Amino acid sequence: MSSVLHAIDKNGERWLLLVFYVMLVLTMFIEVVRREIFAYSSIWGEEIVRYSFIYLAWIGAASAVKERGHIRIDVLMQYVGPRVKALLYIFGDIIMAAVAVIAFYWSLETVLVSAKFGSVTHGLRISQVWFLSAVPLGFALILFRLTQSFLRDIRDLRDGKPVYEGDKLFD
Repeated sequence: MSSVLHAIDKNGERWLLLVFYVMLVLTMFIEVVRREIFAYSSIWGEEIVRYSFIYLAWIGAASAVKERGHIRIDVLMQYVGPRVKALLYIFGDIIMAAVAVIAFYWSLETVLVSAKFGSVTHGLRISQVWFLSAVPLGFALILFRLTQSFLRDIRDLRDGKPVYEGDKLFD
């Protein structure tokens, strides 16, 4: 069982990103063919593409937090020692977690209001809760990854190891 959890922890976001990306591309392709060849398009296709993109964005944000691949200004990091660098990363994670908790709370409230009033999408005619849930689920995943990052940084700081900086995009 632990190997399954390890695989999900390591590649969960990748698999979800793949699923939503494939769904987005296939639906968009089908809709373009339908529009150009059959002169007909559907409302549901546009909605699936829109909501797939929203899920892609939030899952991708959590993946970026996990890999420390999110946008940051790290010029200062080149001039400080490993201990200060670890403390700066921990400070950044704490600030980001505070923002994520606030955003999670307010986005969850939106989902609960939608569930209370039973709002549905225009094209698919299914509950909007499924699509509005992308934001609180994304922030929950971000909080989970921030907790992992925070614990990893504390452990590295305690053990005297260099802090995990993620892969550099432009080196």
